[in-house]
Amino acid sequence: MLVVSNHISWVDILALHAVCHCRFVSKADVARWPLLGTMASGAGTLYVKRDSRRDAMHVLHRMAQALRDGDILAIFPEGTTADGSAVLPFHSSLIQAAITADAPVQPVALNIIDGRSGRPSRAVSYMGDDSLLGSLWRTLRARQLCVVVTFGTPQLNGGRDRRAWARDLHRDIAEMRQSSPGVFASSAS
Repeated sequence: MLVVSNHISWVDILALHAVCHCRFVSKADVARWPLLGTMASGAGTLYVKRDSRRDAMHVLHRMAQALRDGDILAIFPEGTTADGSAVLPFHSSLIQAAITADAPVQPVALNIIDGRSGRPSRAVSYMGDDSLLGSLWRTLRARQLCVVVTFGTPQLNGGRDRRAWARDLHRDIAEMRQSSPGVFASSAS
């Protein structure tokens, strides 16, 4: 199965691992991160060099084979982290692996909320000029954070190409985020 989720922070990886053991597909830079790169590699992460079409094709073949072998793979098709206020547009290329392997896709919506107020929290966001160390420090200083993981209905491609499926998954995940506990439509401003 291919797990497809929105992406707010490095915390997303921990949250998904807590609810389902999966291997991730990540940008190649992560392999070089101190400590975290070693942990990600040890967990079987597949790395893709974003600037290389040839490498992307190689990773797609490896993903399709892993899916056929029964692995659960997870991707963040936004291609980057966001502040959590909205779901960024999805890149569809890695969804092709599920089509090739005829594997189901599990849409997952992530929200990080303040346990005291029940409102979305940006304490763990990791984007733009944020450093990993700065994000880690803000996360450790935050109190009563809760990650809400909402699972949608697993789906097969049903004849959709990767772009159409990516659009449908984006819509489904955005809707799940808005309807998950602790998220209020007015708080996205």
